[in-house]
Amino acid sequence: MAQTATTADRVVDGPTPKHAQLREILRRTIERELPPGSPIPSERELAERYQVSRLTVRSAIGKLVEEGLLTRARGKGTFTATRRMELQLYLMSFTDDMRRRGLTPATELLHCGLENPPAETAGALGLGPREPAYRLVRRRRADGTPLAVERGWYHPGRVPGLPDLDLTSSLYAQLAQHYDLRLDHARQTVWSEAADRETARLLGIRTGDPLLVFRRVSSASGVPVEDMTSWYRGDRYQVSMQLDRTVPAEHGGNP
Repeated sequence: MAQTATTADRVVDGPTPKHAQLREILRRTIERELPPGSPIPSERELAERYQVSRLTVRSAIGKLVEEGLLTRARGKGTFTATRRMELQLYLMSFTDDMRRRGLTPATELLHCGLENPPAETAGALGLGPREPAYRLVRRRRADGTPLAVERGWYHPGRVPGLPDLDLTSSLYAQLAQHYDLRLDHARQTVWSEAADRETARLLGIRTGDPLLVFRRVSSASGVPVEDMTSWYRGDRYQVSMQLDRTVPAEHGGNP
């Protein structure tokens, strides 16, 4: 962090609390000057530099940690956090999305085989009672870092011989090439949950760390093909949506 403070980078007496002033000073410095993983000065150094109490410094840093701009490492200090990627809500493969961001995608196939799906999945895919489906589990990486775990189900009648495909590449490209299936519609549900032990192990995080979870039921030309649930690292992703005041059409009318 620069040692010389401009007028805008000074903490002064006034109506705005000092911890809020310092928080915004630190935010500007983080966003403009410091790459991810950079250490910030200690509480004592910041208190001396900005002529405030260490309690004020602690409050400002704590808020930035809550916002995800800073992260604390026990015994090491406080560092700028890795920037979260915007997770867009549209039908695009992970592989294509990472390449669009300038990252190198990689996929590890963890499991693929016929199993009996839960009743909810059987209903979503239009399967009969005790009719099996392909269960696919994959770990997705970008530039070597594990970002997501996918556990999905696929209708065996739509994708016969799925385990024989190269499932370490873009699955959507494989579906288009081998089955002439292009997923063109999906209903997606988003929620958050704490990482269980197995998912945490696969993602290289701690049990209980936050995850963003997406369940997507996708179809091609009105025919259900995929029921996929993906667990994304909460420290690497955030979701943005554009909202307006348009009121959805009432149910019961013409589609």
